[in-house]
Amino acid sequence: MSTALLAGLILLGAAAPVQAQDRSELGADLDAILADPGLAGADVGLVVTTLDGEPVYRRAGERRQQPASNAKLATSAAALEVLGPDHTFTTTVASTGRRHGPVLHGGLYLRGTGDPTMLAADYDALAARVARSGIRVVRGPLTADDTWFDDVRLGLSWAWDDEPYYYNAQVSALTASPDTDYDAGSVIVRVAPGAAGAKAKVTTEPPTDYVRVVNTATTGAPGSANTISVDREHGSNTFTVTGSIPAGGAVTSEWMAVWEPTGYAAALFRSALRRHGVTVLGPTTRGATPAGATELARRESMPLRELQVPFLKLSNNLHAEILVKSMGRASAGQGSWDAGRPVLVDALTRLGVTGRLSMADGSGLSRMDQISPDQLAQLLAGAADRPWFGEWYEALPIAGEPDRLVGGTLRNRMRGTAAAGVVHAKTGTLTGVTGLSGYVDTASGERWIFSMVSNNTIGVNAKAIEDKVAIRLAEEGGPVSPRVAPRGADQRSDHAVDQETELECSWRKAC
Repeated sequence: MSTALLAGLILLGAAAPVQAQDRSELGADLDAILADPGLAGADVGLVVTTLDGEPVYRRAGERRQQPASNAKLATSAAALEVLGPDHTFTTTVASTGRRHGPVLHGGLYLRGTGDPTMLAADYDALAARVARSGIRVVRGPLTADDTWFDDVRLGLSWAWDDEPYYYNAQVSALTASPDTDYDAGSVIVRVAPGAAGAKAKVTTEPPTDYVRVVNTATTGAPGSANTISVDREHGSNTFTVTGSIPAGGAVTSEWMAVWEPTGYAAALFRSALRRHGVTVLGPTTRGATPAGATELARRESMPLRELQVPFLKLSNNLHAEILVKSMGRASAGQGSWDAGRPVLVDALTRLGVTGRLSMADGSGLSRMDQISPDQLAQLLAGAADRPWFGEWYEALPIAGEPDRLVGGTLRNRMRGTAAAGVVHAKTGTLTGVTGLSGYVDTASGERWIFSMVSNNTIGVNAKAIEDKVAIRLAEEGGPVSPRVAPRGADQRSDHAVDQETELECSWRKAC
């Protein structure tokens, strides 16, 4: 086992076994839900407690499992503990050159600290600030300074076949996002129909010459099938667009990860300088900003308390990994996963989490992450006592709320049920893995904690079963004691498996 992984595998102390309380009707109903034949052979854990940790229900709560994006509960809470809700990221432009009128005899340094919210418009604003200072010619190079983090771009055991897609983008201290979801390190490839029989039209957002598009896509007859596919060649920024799009059909948009986001950010900034009348004569290079360099422009991000909303609602993987490296930089002086993972786990200790766990990354993409429902419930209980809890609680996805920055990955789930609006929880999805952990306000007026994590699911829509659990918890204490309906034709959807059950809906831009 590598030293890097050992850094994330920590013994936090012995966890005492928890015994279920005598809530016989609720327990019987939950037992019936978990007896779904579709879960046969799966590893399913469910823990329900009060806010102060009193057990309500427990099944296999001690079993460590792959959490998928439930890992973001740990990363987000740890970041608030370590970095603080007011933490911001800064991006600066500086120089050590001498000015002679409009000519800068020297180069420019573009320095990042991991800001995932940098848009092309923000690089344009930095360039405008440089132009307003009177500089028109830069005789030296444009140096991209991404040294705040290390140069390890991809996480431990991330799947190679996910590499071209934005939810598996590369991590850099200097990056750019194409939209206000803040999908750092990616571009949007848009494919529009032309006339029937003609080539499809392809553009990128933001427009950039950092990527190259090879377009063989055609426009089919009106009403024909859309077979558009976008891929990226490994080790390059060549994007291939193939297939057919129907004439008169809607634009197809694919969010794609760039290769080497540092160069992407620098390319956007260089283009912006050119638009504002500033010519950089030297090449684009990489290096550290010298001590004592004069700052010419600065941009500061939104605080972490606000970033939690797109991070948790939309399950943004890159935000999680940037936060892990930022915790390492803040606590150990190294912006790396190796430095950040122990800091993350130490923060979990302070939040009351006990027992062994493994955090190989911050997002849950890694198949080497291991945490139990008991530990997730402990984390949720510990967070409830923190001064930042109120904003964190509201940043969690909320069941059945249609606004995507309110409902997030739960916006299309549990609508019109007792759980709608009262379940605040983090989803998690990988192939064969699903999780739902958070808080539920019951009909009796109590707030409970719950964590359900399922591994090794095959051919079953385990999310529908998670929803039944959450709905049943929300109904507890209502005027009529609910009972789990017998299985019948109306519940066949529990076994209807589609792409949504294999990948976070937000990663497909479907919620």
